[in-house]
Amino acid sequence: MSVQGSRPWEKNKSRGNRLKKENRSNGRGVQKASTLDPGLFIKKAVHTQEETYTPSRRIIDLPVDKRLIANLTRKGYSLPTEIQDKTLEAILGGKDLLGIAQTGTGKTGAFLVPLVNRLLGSRPGFQILVVVPTRELAVQVEQEFRSITKDLGLYSACFIGGTSVNKDIQTLRRPCHIVIGTPGRLMDLASQKALNFRQFTGLVLDEFDRLLDMGFSRDIQRIIQAMVNRRQTVLFSATEEKSQRSLIREILNQPVEVRVSAGNVAADRIDQEIVRVREGENKLEVLLAMVSEDGFQKVLVFADTKRWVKKVCQKLQQAGIKADEIHSNKSQNYRLKALNDFRNGKTRVLIATDVAARGLDITEVTHVINYQQPKNFDSYIHRIGRTGRAGKAGKAYTFID
Repeated sequence: MSVQGSRPWEKNKSRGNRLKKENRSNGRGVQKASTLDPGLFIKKAVHTQEETYTPSRRIIDLPVDKRLIANLTRKGYSLPTEIQDKTLEAILGGKDLLGIAQTGTGKTGAFLVPLVNRLLGSRPGFQILVVVPTRELAVQVEQEFRSITKDLGLYSACFIGGTSVNKDIQTLRRPCHIVIGTPGRLMDLASQKALNFRQFTGLVLDEFDRLLDMGFSRDIQRIIQAMVNRRQTVLFSATEEKSQRSLIREILNQPVEVRVSAGNVAADRIDQEIVRVREGENKLEVLLAMVSEDGFQKVLVFADTKRWVKKVCQKLQQAGIKADEIHSNKSQNYRLKALNDFRNGKTRVLIATDVAARGLDITEVTHVINYQQPKNFDSYIHRIGRTGRAGKAGKAYTFID
């Protein structure tokens, strides 16, 4: 193995598939070993000529209300993305839709724009339900809804864990056009008779594969069964799991299917490598050596548990690294502030559980580091998908104990 420059941690980098799958705790408590072949975490970025999608029309040419177009152009949008361009008519026409597109390709706008256009002029009456896997994504979707519906007389509500249930119940006394929420909180409100799924005619499952993978499958099925007046269902995700196809067929009725990406491969622009932690080495010190380098400007570190997220964060902070953490034990306000500080550069390293791997709008992440091996390849793809976005190069490292 080569040693490059003065980087002591680089002696641990490995590009081969010869690693054994070990179940050593390395003095840090026994953890269940990943069953993934470490070779899956090794791939050189492919620097090919990027194929730029040329949309068939401009934003100002979209067949939607001129007031909506004005709001979109005011936000700086001039051209629709590929997923937006190819799904617009289907959603406008009330058809069921399955959309597969990589993170950062505008999936939120793809379903919001046509749905907002259909809602214009209607009285608020809980028409559309948008279900997402994480609190942060729910907040993002509502923020986008509010920005594109400015002065259009449309109303939304967002219901997520970590907030007051009583306040949510009060909010539901005022009808709105669109409700955005996480499955757990939506089911809580329904069980208290504050939210009636029968009222909704449209359903959007954003990051649907993650919704099903995170244990929300039963809640999703209950919501769907209760939506007896459902006339349109839209599913969007970055990946497509074969094991979920039967359920997707049950949910959708003669859907239009749009695949902008294959749905099962990592971004070609991401350099993927592994860092082997040898017996007796301090894994936290290896991580500290990496993120202390100048090139690691905006780093997202994934750890499997809340305990490890906290421990890694404390270690980096003690060493003078501007680091913060997000996981389910943190309040919603704390998590949103941590994300905003990371976005605007106040924090250089953000340590998170998989809650940050899906749907979050975090741009220009230079490095993703998996402190522990992901339990499955789908999780790995979404983790590293935080870097190498919008045509930029990215780096992903996975620690192998």
